[in-house]
Amino acid sequence: MSRFSLSQDLGIDLGTANTLVFLRGKGVVMREPSVVAKNKRTGDIEAVGSSARNMIGRTPGNIEVIRPMKDGVIADYDTTAVMMKYYLKKAMRKRSFFAGKPKVVICVPSGITMVEERAVIDATKQAGAKDAYPIAEPFAAAIGVGLPVWEPTGSMIVDIGGGTTEVAVISLGGIVTSRSIRTAGDNMDEAIVQYIRKEYNLLIGERSAESIKQDIGSASVLDEERTTEIRGRDLLSGLPKTIEITSNEITKALQDAVQNIVNAVKETLEKTPPELAADIMDRGIVLTGGGSMLHHIDQVIGDETKIPVLKTEHPLDSVAIGTGKSLENIEHFQKNPNV
Repeated sequence: MSRFSLSQDLGIDLGTANTLVFLRGKGVVMREPSVVAKNKRTGDIEAVGSSARNMIGRTPGNIEVIRPMKDGVIADYDTTAVMMKYYLKKAMRKRSFFAGKPKVVICVPSGITMVEERAVIDATKQAGAKDAYPIAEPFAAAIGVGLPVWEPTGSMIVDIGGGTTEVAVISLGGIVTSRSIRTAGDNMDEAIVQYIRKEYNLLIGERSAESIKQDIGSASVLDEERTTEIRGRDLLSGLPKTIEITSNEITKALQDAVQNIVNAVKETLEKTPPELAADIMDRGIVLTGGGSMLHHIDQVIGDETKIPVLKTEHPLDSVAIGTGKSLENIEHFQKNPNV
């Protein structure tokens, strides 16, 4: 039994869109949007998480809603530290009173720089952690979905998050080859905003775009075309306006983003050693992350690569679960820089 097995340390999925906290022995104990509302005049934090997200696009002039994570890395250090402190404090209420300061395993994008990684570690310690150990996001996702990451066999994971898409081939407890691109869920939302603005002279917010993506978005044309109503501000009249948009139009809007993800998968496969490539052909590509919930994204990747693509059962939680499970092997992450 690991000497950490009786502790109540934490695994954190610090994502661009959402932050999840895994408490050893209890599982995922917290899911909150990575959003902070701040008073610009006083500097005070008005809200964090869901309550702050509900303020997006609805705040008075003195309140600023900040998403401190951008493209998977810290864009606003001080706000990130405040947000993490809030989440750690909330999660630690569920821990034993005698547990003390927690050790934290926290996920980072595989393409992160040393400076960006150090910022994540420092922010985690500033938020109240005793020690912080980074783990590459695709490796955590692979652990979370149950891939045999410690065995001498090739496993391929594609994690489509909010800020980045992480593609990695894993074997023997390390990442053999990987690709991290800053095309993911947020990029798709922005593509929808721009398409509707260009085609209809209608301005919509990011939450509306996300809702459209979840409702009728698809990586390829649906067998039965679907429609939805959207409301926004007419850029010509300046007045509120409602239009109807089809799933085929959203597929067109998302075409470039989807192709970028497909290209990242193909580029990673091209760099994969032949023996591991053969394993992937047998086992298939595993797709996870919030972006994997886009209709037909698995079919498009499968058609382009000629490899079976499998979607995970709980795509939003896989990274957090893997980060938490990695607490059992915390010594490995202290010694091995390839994860």
